[in-house]
Amino acid sequence: MEQVTIKVEGMSCMHCVNSIEGALKNENIEGHVDLKAGTVSVNYDAGKVNLDKIKEIIEEQGYNVV
Repeated sequence: MEQVTIKVEGMSCMHCVNSIEGALKNENIEGHVDLKAGTVSVNYDAGKVNLDKIKEIIEEQGYNVV
């Protein structure tokens, strides 16, 4: 398993948390949003999904990966 913390702009409330964590979970990716830090910590299997796909999933929810 790989672990990465991604800086994400535009998150401000529990809807943001649920949107991102839910979208990642739908792809069998474990993610945790930290609103204060403006980050998403992700645990994933690099053999099944790559970092670009994870960023795409987050951006599809309307947030900016920086």
